[in-house]
Amino acid sequence: MLRTLKLASLATLRSVGITGLVGRTRWRRARLLILGYHGVALDDESDWNGALFLTEATLRQRFETLRRTRATVLRLEEALVRLQRGTLPERAVVLTFDDGFADFSRLAYPLLQEFGFPATVYLTTYYVDHQLPVFTVMLRYLLWKGRARSISLDGLGTLHGAHALAAHESRAAVDLMLRDMADAAQLDARARDELLAQVATRLGLDYEAIRASRVLSLMSADEVAAMDPALVTVHLHTHRHRVPVVHELFQRELTENGAAIAQISSRWKDSRHFCYPSGVTHPDFLPWMRELGILSATTCFSGLAEAGTEPLMLPRLLDTSQLTDLEFESWVTGVAASLPRRPLQGER
Repeated sequence: MLRTLKLASLATLRSVGITGLVGRTRWRRARLLILGYHGVALDDESDWNGALFLTEATLRQRFETLRRTRATVLRLEEALVRLQRGTLPERAVVLTFDDGFADFSRLAYPLLQEFGFPATVYLTTYYVDHQLPVFTVMLRYLLWKGRARSISLDGLGTLHGAHALAAHESRAAVDLMLRDMADAAQLDARARDELLAQVATRLGLDYEAIRASRVLSLMSADEVAAMDPALVTVHLHTHRHRVPVVHELFQRELTENGAAIAQISSRWKDSRHFCYPSGVTHPDFLPWMRELGILSATTCFSGLAEAGTEPLMLPRLLDTSQLTDLEFESWVTGVAASLPRRPLQGER
């Protein structure tokens, strides 16, 4: 009900010209919209998880809206400096992409080139090194693709029994059992990938074809290095996509992440910007990041950044398949930020 009323309000505001007017105000010029993306579907990922994956057509439509509304898309580094100096242009926007999935280089990067929009990739590096599908997300994806079947867990570690996968709750339970088993056995990346292959086989899925498609795999080091540095900058997202609440372990994640990025290209050897994996934040993280010289950190909390916003807790709009074009445009102009809202599914 609340969302229906909100959409009706946004439509009315746009029809009478208020939306465009707000986008030209000094109030909006003093604020920065940071947009967050994860993946662009190579196959059916947006059907599986619309909170993480958009279609290529949807991303193109978003970019067309940015162009139509005359938004100014800035590099993250420049935008944050101008935010503090009070020199942002009208409708300032930053584009960020989390994780560094292979679909970024295949689908998102060509669109960035076409529109001339700069973007930041927050790159998690463990699976860049290993070039295997990301275990946790691939496991959930395989169980979803096999949802019309049951899976026998007999012979997978100490697990046993057959489990129907039609219900989301059943898939979540099987996912948890398999992840716990892999963690308890301390399986390395290769062994976890072999486990994925066994799961796929038991579900009648062609895992070799899925793996070859690069679905849920990260870009290779060569693919990252080949991108135009004038268009794409690469920053920190931890090495293993973890945020341990232990000082030494947390800083190790960022240090290893930074070292791996620098090894890919010396252009990014001094990366000082960060994105919280899965949006997980903690008050202790801020002083730990300051010790490492981190200049900014983006969250998964929706909003517009202002000059007084804590730079290590920057709000960001996660653009998902659930967001309508009207809502997206309203965020670009700033109107949506002033209306009451519920978190979208997938906002963390």
